[in-house]
Amino acid sequence: MWYNLLMTTRSDIENLLKERKIGYSVIEHPAVFTMEEIDAYDLPHKELIAKNLFLRDDKKRSYYLLTMRGDLSVNLKEFKNKAGTRALSFASEEDLNKKLSLFKGEVTPFGILNDEKNEVHVFIDTYFKDNSIYVHPNDNSASLLLKTEDLISILKDHGNEVEYIDM
Repeated sequence: MWYNLLMTTRSDIENLLKERKIGYSVIEHPAVFTMEEIDAYDLPHKELIAKNLFLRDDKKRSYYLLTMRGDLSVNLKEFKNKAGTRALSFASEEDLNKKLSLFKGEVTPFGILNDEKNEVHVFIDTYFKDNSIYVHPNDNSASLLLKTEDLISILKDHGNEVEYIDM
């Protein structure tokens, strides 16, 4: 069985935010697995909802989390050129679980807190720079709204590389 037993839970994440005195708001909703499903709910500031994609290079040596505007489509070749990576594809659900302890439809930047080896490089769309962002707290039945700079600070403090990219 390939399931990863390490799991940072929603309560772990909310406790971390409180410990760091990071302001956030939470919206409860039924579990969502696609952007179309989250769009059906009346979240304020829908333009701040992030789409998260877990990617790997063609040699399965490097893994990336791309966080971008929910209303955009990704062009992997364009992203590869901007990020300076090898050819990319979507990582398997097995890789997603091994690296971030998440499953398909649950991808979120907070999954990085489960990346014990700091192997996943995070790219966040410049659209969210100097703004706020909605992300799941490792539980796709809630969305947290927090400042993007606070999210990046948590991910960097964990030890992962994080950078902005214009999508």
